[in-house]
Formats: sequence, C-alpha cells, structure tokens
Amino acid sequence: MDTFASKLKTLRLKQELLLRQVAAAVDVDTSMVSKFENGERFPTREQIEKLATFFKVPEDDFLIEAYSDKLTYDFNEEPLAIEILKQAIKKLKSKNIEQ
Repeated sequence: MDTFASKLKTLRLKQELLLRQVAAAVDVDTSMVSKFENGERFPTREQIEKLATFFKVPEDDFLIEAYSDKLTYDFNEEPLAIEILKQAIKKLKSKNIEQ
C-alpha cells in the first residue's frame, strides 16, 4: 500500500526536482522534506496544503493520505487501535450532527 511519504517522493522524482526545490516551495529545510519522504516526520496541515498546490494534486487526497499515515503510525503498537478509532468516528459524527 502506498504511503504519503512514497507518493511525495515519487512526485518529486517524476518531476525531476531536487529536495531543495520542494523545500523552498514549502518553506522548510531540505532535511525536513527528506524526513517527510522517508516517513520519519509528518508535515503540518499547512505544509500538506503547500505540497498539494506545488505538485498540483488534489489537496483533500493529500490530506487524507498524510493523516491516515500519521494515525497508523501513532496506533501501530496499540492493541485497541481499531476500537479507539471506532469510538473517535462516533464522536466526530456526533459533533458534526450537533453543528
């Protein structure tokens, strides 16, 4: 299964861009983009939005991919991960109904 990190790296390589070119577009250090591509760090929402604009990809797709990877990383070792996420979904749905 593709990850945000692998998609980011693939996009950069396909467009024959250097890490520093992507870093400049997102306003971060070159090492940070490398960490994004290696899955060692997760970009902020603002950085994801800038990356989506820079690479001309749908922002929603990039956000969903990045956040789902972050959740997977955060809950990787948690035996109750599925139940926790189910409860969180219920709470989010309830909150959306109230608004």
